[in-house]
Amino acid sequence: MADKILLVDDEEMIVESIEYALLQEGYEVAKARDGQEALQQVQLSKPNLIVLDLMLPKLSGLEVCRLLRREQNDIPIIMLTAKGEEIDRVIGLEVGADDYLIKPFSLRELVARIKALLRRSKPTEADTKQVKVYQHGDLLLNLSEHRVSVGEREVELSPKEFKILAMLIAAPGRVFSREELLEQVWGLDFYGDTKTVDVHIRWLREKIEEDPSNPKYVQTVRGFGYRLGI
Repeated sequence: MADKILLVDDEEMIVESIEYALLQEGYEVAKARDGQEALQQVQLSKPNLIVLDLMLPKLSGLEVCRLLRREQNDIPIIMLTAKGEEIDRVIGLEVGADDYLIKPFSLRELVARIKALLRRSKPTEADTKQVKVYQHGDLLLNLSEHRVSVGEREVELSPKEFKILAMLIAAPGRVFSREELLEQVWGLDFYGDTKTVDVHIRWLREKIEEDPSNPKYVQTVRGFGYRLGI
């Protein structure tokens, strides 16, 4: 079955050109012209990936992304923006976008990034066969059941948060650089930067730490990266 891409943009020419390129690659395409329609289409069409413009009527792309991530929806999102300032890219990553492209962009590059994100979002055969439980103090992670608990409290993590925690808990005390985490969780062909690691670490801490500002489990080693507290 072909992967379905939800294309959210209010510029007709951009929509038509991207849709044509995606259809040529064998993808199914669903479309939305504003932020509210995008949220409706996520429920109706169940896309495998979203190409989301930043500037939209009714609800901005940032707000759409924020609402989806608040619902623990981990659909890969590529954000399109006409603005080149770093702050816009940072905000996109802050609210949970997986990647971004600045207009104008080449359709070939967009398709390449879509393929890369879809490839990373699908579990491998090794993932499905893996059965292992890690415990570190009150923190428990079950790889096969994709479950995490802290004491008696079960915690819901997004797939990327889960992968980060799995890497850390499998090697307690070892320091992982942002580049290592980015490579293992997002993949070698990820086009973004290491700031997205910091964002997901912050979200992870908010879910598993009693005091996220003074973390017990996911600790920062300044100048190097992150480790699971010993």
